Amino acid sequence: MKQSKASVSKESKLSVRKQCKLLEVNRSSVYYKPRGESIENLNIMRIMDEHYMEYPAEGVLRVQDHLLTLDLVVNEKRVRRLLRLMGIMAIFPKRNLSKLGLAKYIKPYLLRNLAIDHPNHVWMIDITYIPMLKGFMYLTAIIDVYSRFIVAWDVYNTLEAENCLNVLKKAIAKYGKPEIINSDQGSQFTCPLWVDYLESADKPENKIQISMDGRGRAKDNIYIERFWRTVKYDYVYLRPAENGTELYGGLRAFIDRYNHKRHQGLGRKKPADLNQRIACW
Repeated sequence: MKQSKASVSKESKLSVRKQCKLLEVNRSSVYYKPRGESIENLNIMRIMDEHYMEYPAEGVLRVQDHLLTLDLVVNEKRVRRLLRLMGIMAIFPKRNLSKLGLAKYIKPYLLRNLAIDHPNHVWMIDITYIPMLKGFMYLTAIIDVYSRFIVAWDVYNTLEAENCLNVLKKAIAKYGKPEIINSDQGSQFTCPLWVDYLESADKPENKIQISMDGRGRAKDNIYIERFWRTVKYDYVYLRPAENGTELYGGLRAFIDRYNHKRHQGLGRKKPADLNQRIACW
């Protein structure tokens, strides 16, 4: 349906009415422009995001209590909706309620007791909410665990699985394939688009092993989580962007500095020095 609506063009020789009829698209949906979140909601989301970075195990009721301490009266339903919009879910052990239809796309966690000793051994991918002055976007990034080097990233205004796959393809085109890629069990990674791409290599040696966090395990994807904390506290919260263009430019400068100038805990070396790989282009 989204592709059909996107195909409707005002520049076409056919009228919009005729295009909608041929594509079986409701004409009102073509003209409809969704309303953005209010300034009040954007402020609440910004506060909840910072709170989540400090207390990722707190759920809707505790987040609501935190807002009340700041004299922000927000009902439970609204808090839950905004958290879902941000892609945030409290980290805690949950009952196994996975439906059988998705079970085949959930993979085991492969990193326990694994000695990661070279670049492209293990990559981690994740998505995080990025607040702006008048809106928000989602940042997707992939980190090389051995070097802490950000091999690829991009910002989007949706949480589509295709966005994650595009970032992965960008990383592979520049740095080659990793042996293992780790993610959480989010819908972007437990779907045929993601899993089939990683498992569809023509030769077994070309396939990328898929690793996924255990449900409710906050530390399984710890290295990308640490990067989120760094980018938010050192850039996003200090200098919130006016728009997506400014955000992209600011993130590009920050990540370039992070990769090439920032010293990490591994012997106080820079990620680029540890990565020691020449881009394919």
